[in-house]
Amino acid sequence: MLTNREEEVMELLIKGYNNKQIAEKLTITSHTTKAHLASIYTKLHVTNRVQASVKYLLMKTPANIKYTNE
Repeated sequence: MLTNREEEVMELLIKGYNNKQIAEKLTITSHTTKAHLASIYTKLHVTNRVQASVKYLLMKTPANIKYTNE
């Protein structure tokens, strides 16, 4: 669903990097980072980085793992 570059952006995002840090780490501009995030938000149907992080991590969780309160 996400491109390789968008996955790289997400991996840094979930580690707590801000846009400037992501840009520096990936040697891209802050503007490009924002463009990647906009594309990610659209694809994941979210409106912010927290929602994107949660949805991305849930997508990466194997389907056979069940979480319970027990």
